[in-house]
Amino acid sequence: MTDNLLKVALAQISPVWLNKEKTIKKIEKSILDAAKENCELIVFGEALLPGYPFWIALTNGVEWDSKTQKEIHAHYVRNSITIEKGELDSICTLAKKHNIAIYLGIMERAQNRGGHSIYASLVYVDATGEIKSVHRKLQPTFDERLTWAPGDGNGLQVHPLKDFTVGGLNCWENWMPLPRTALYGLGENLHIAVWPGSDHNTKDITRFIARESRSFVISVSSLMAKSDFPKDTPHLDKILENAPDVLANGGSCIAGPNGEWMVVPVLLKEGLIIKTLDFNRVLEERQNFDCVGHYSRPDVTKLSVNRERQSTVSYED
Repeated sequence: MTDNLLKVALAQISPVWLNKEKTIKKIEKSILDAAKENCELIVFGEALLPGYPFWIALTNGVEWDSKTQKEIHAHYVRNSITIEKGELDSICTLAKKHNIAIYLGIMERAQNRGGHSIYASLVYVDATGEIKSVHRKLQPTFDERLTWAPGDGNGLQVHPLKDFTVGGLNCWENWMPLPRTALYGLGENLHIAVWPGSDHNTKDITRFIARESRSFVISVSSLMAKSDFPKDTPHLDKILENAPDVLANGGSCIAGPNGEWMVVPVLLKEGLIIKTLDFNRVLEERQNFDCVGHYSRPDVTKLSVNRERQSTVSYED
């Protein structure tokens, strides 16, 4: 393929919920399937590895000092990913072997924050198998705050991918105009939006970001059904008591730089969604609007971004 064409795969799959080893195996299979189709980028949903904290809304997550909440949370942390320990190495190896870039939503146990709190992080692995950025979600949404910690600006990064410049945000961060602008200012023209699932998240904002930025926008969601909860989940009976049959229906989709659908939200279907993007469409749509370029007034309004990785302690040895 020429550099202006990019073949992408949206991996709309369910996790093996809160089981990081088995979920990694599913992720690896999706990467191999995408490689067989000669895809050059594959994207997975928010917190897919090892799964979204659905239990909070189903088991009275706000109850103070609850043994139930503590035990499920501990299980969640144990199944989260410590990148420094090499827990993404097999995924990086596949990226290098098959020359495919990857955006993957994980729950990260951050060593530089002590290793006990977890962050909804969006990891970018390039086609050489190197982890190039780890974006910790700036602000967990609503009940997510009962189990996720707030991140920082270090991961507000973009990456070259053929003619494209790709960047990404987690879930409701995509509704935050300033983080979006931070990526636009770095030259982003392929925006990755990852979600835990459901078209109520993706059906409006995907097209809005595309129209605002005149970029391609890929939204990728996971799936989750009541039947997907593993039998060994702590307090499974309490979770299932109030769980609907479908907790996340997918809704993965692609909008073009004119804000129109290239792939409408796909519901209740597990597998890869594959499409080829043409970079020239970005240049065509920037002709009449470029929100950080010719259609901006930095002498009037300007954004300042702190990309320092935050840590509670700094050591001088």
